[in-house]
Amino acid sequence: MRALFFSICFLLIGGIGFASTGEPTVKSANTKTSSIVWKGYKLMKTHQGTLKLKSGSLKFDGERLVGGEFVVDMKSLENTDLSSGSGKEKLEGHLKSEDFFAVEKYPTASIRLTKVVQRGNPNEYRVTGLVTIKNKSKEIHFNTVLNNGVATADIKLDRSDFDVRYGSGSFFDNLGDTAIYDDFDLEVIVKY
Repeated sequence: MRALFFSICFLLIGGIGFASTGEPTVKSANTKTSSIVWKGYKLMKTHQGTLKLKSGSLKFDGERLVGGEFVVDMKSLENTDLSSGSGKEKLEGHLKSEDFFAVEKYPTASIRLTKVVQRGNPNEYRVTGLVTIKNKSKEIHFNTVLNNGVATADIKLDRSDFDVRYGSGSFFDNLGDTAIYDDFDLEVIVKY
């Protein structure tokens, strides 16, 4: 009887070991078809534009998302709400300058997914990630949905966490209606 018990335990433990998928599967992001749309806000005005992925990947254990990391090409920052011309070029130049994202000094930003928790639906996850912009890192939380090789997420960031100070009420007093809100939004679509 004792031998039978140990045999069953061995089989159960061995079966659990064999059920594990081992190393995660890594799926690369398609940097050509993935997209990031940014939106920034002032009191009476909104600007939006795009950024491009430089590289990225998602890690899976079977069908379950378990991690990932992405690098954003900050030099690709573009404004899309202004028509071509001096206003568009001026805004893009200003956002790329030392006043905002200093893209010559910091040509990339990144996010590393540090914790991924599946929510009730098998394709929905709550993600903890470490975002790095201008060599400053901040932990953030957001939801993502995966569907047929596409991951989507809406992410809200606070630029003051990354020392992006221009026109920020967090750093300067008496800005009035020239203040630029610290929060900005990213609508992310990653195709893998």
